[in-house]
Amino acid sequence: MTTIRPCRDDEQPVILRIINAAAEKYRDVIPNDRWHEPYMAADELAREIASGVIFTGAELDQGLVGVMGRQEVLDVDLIRHAYVMPGVQAQGIGSLLLAHLCAQTSRPILVGTWAAATWAIAFYERHGFRLVPREEIASLLSRYWSIPDRQIETSVVLTRP
Repeated sequence: MTTIRPCRDDEQPVILRIINAAAEKYRDVIPNDRWHEPYMAADELAREIASGVIFTGAELDQGLVGVMGRQEVLDVDLIRHAYVMPGVQAQGIGSLLLAHLCAQTSRPILVGTWAAATWAIAFYERHGFRLVPREEIASLLSRYWSIPDRQIETSVVLTRP
């Protein structure tokens, strides 16, 4: 049975392990100049948490196996850093996390992801999100995220009003 619960401060190493293991799927899919090794470093995770990203985790018998963050920014909530361990993907864990986070807010929700990550886009579309028109993406990414121009060029935004 999967338990959805807030992540604790002392679980940052586990959160990082989940993010970096699951992010391997993006290797050779996102632009090479945007790939980092590791995909997320510990200091980056700490900065994300300090900036208001609140992580929720999915726990099975073996411990945390999935994480998803939510961040309130201006008038929207952002879904941030949604990852499930490779060995337990496609078992509904991401869906449980997303449903849980969506139920916590009545504000519009935005998700940014890599344009080439078709599986991620399809996941969010299955859950009622829709792609934002291309001409609106740069403005949304600049307003609600702090990412480099190159990442803006290679990303999409989905919304769930």
